[in-house]
Amino acid sequence: MTYTINETHDPNVVSWVDSANQAGTDFPLQNLPFGVFRRLGSSEGPRVGVAIGDRVLDIAGCEGEGLFATAASTAALACLSDTLNDLMALGPEHWSAMRRRLHEVLRSDVAGEDRERVSRHLVAAEEVEMLLPAAVGDYTDFYASIYHATNVGSMFRPDNPLLPNYKYVPIGYHGRASSIVPSGAPVKRPSGQTRDNDKEPPSFGPSKRLDYEAEVGFFIGTGNMLGTPLSLDEACRQIFGYCLVNDWSARDIQTWEYQPLGPFLAKNFATSVSPWVVTSEALAPFRAGAFKRAEGDPAPLAYLRSDSDQREGGLDLNIEVYLSTRKMRDSGLTELRLSSANFRDMYWTSAQMVAHHASNGCNLRPGDLLASGTVSGNSKDARGCLLELTWKGTEPIALPTGETRRFLEDGDEVTMRGFCEREGFKRIGLGECRGMICNLI
Repeated sequence: MTYTINETHDPNVVSWVDSANQAGTDFPLQNLPFGVFRRLGSSEGPRVGVAIGDRVLDIAGCEGEGLFATAASTAALACLSDTLNDLMALGPEHWSAMRRRLHEVLRSDVAGEDRERVSRHLVAAEEVEMLLPAAVGDYTDFYASIYHATNVGSMFRPDNPLLPNYKYVPIGYHGRASSIVPSGAPVKRPSGQTRDNDKEPPSFGPSKRLDYEAEVGFFIGTGNMLGTPLSLDEACRQIFGYCLVNDWSARDIQTWEYQPLGPFLAKNFATSVSPWVVTSEALAPFRAGAFKRAEGDPAPLAYLRSDSDQREGGLDLNIEVYLSTRKMRDSGLTELRLSSANFRDMYWTSAQMVAHHASNGCNLRPGDLLASGTVSGNSKDARGCLLELTWKGTEPIALPTGETRRFLEDGDEVTMRGFCEREGFKRIGLGECRGMICNLI
């Protein structure tokens, strides 16, 4: 794989930004994720920032202080843009140089002069609005959890849950980049055609079976030329970093429209993305082996298999989903955790998804977003959407207010959180991906 563990992962190194050293923070010195922010109440445009504790570091401001040199300087100049696309396009050498320099100037033993120059460009997180981290040209969503695919297949095809291609092909569909929204943006309940009765014609109206899907997203870096496939090891180097994705889904619209060509209007009305992109290098300590396939399952075809990907192509990343209804908030009740799953349980690795995407010569570009599909595990409390948790609505979830949920209702807020923790390393997080269902925007 691309990244090795180095001094930037040392759990014993602390920052002079005190909040980065607090237990449970998503953004210690060992993380340093990138995002795009705008100062509240300011006429300034979007700026590239790095999260450190409860602060956001303005990279453009630091670049103006002359804090960067060589490859890190090239990366800092790319951060003068209002998206991360230019930084993503540079490649791993520049990403790594930037990370090392940020680590140097934020660690507690930094020289006083550098600390003073950096401190002028720290902004409280509560004083900024987080925006989409990249201008996403193309968005592709996969179906990489065999547990999710088997559960869904069992509902609709009990005798044949998995189609014959599933264990050979990383299944995906091309989503709609224009409807990707940042965490916190309201999500309007979509309308569409549904057909509840096979003996009656379909009707058009608001979805009654609105759902979330807890997913992991990853952004493409340098990309590849049209007609030029990527090897599996090259595909790994293409991944700039990871985020959380909520691929909102209207299940009743989906049931009626998905045959024969798959998802369309049931999926493309909104996709929420968390604001901070945790780099592949930051996640190096949390790599895991690829999913252990059951005895008798086929091995991946040659273009989807390498020793390094089998050894460490997985990622030990916890994904939790929480629900808060309007009645819960009015009653002063805290959000309810619905599920907890782990990204290491995906049947296909991130690099396999990238390599397969480019295997026919499809050109991936800086800032393209790929998502994993619903992250589900083998237990009921690890199911990453309501379709699975309520088994197509037949097993409603009881809430502390006395309410029940089969699918989402107006005023429901879904929050996803992701984090990695492993003995001998600092816990790091991906932050939150949040969205509330409403009728009007």
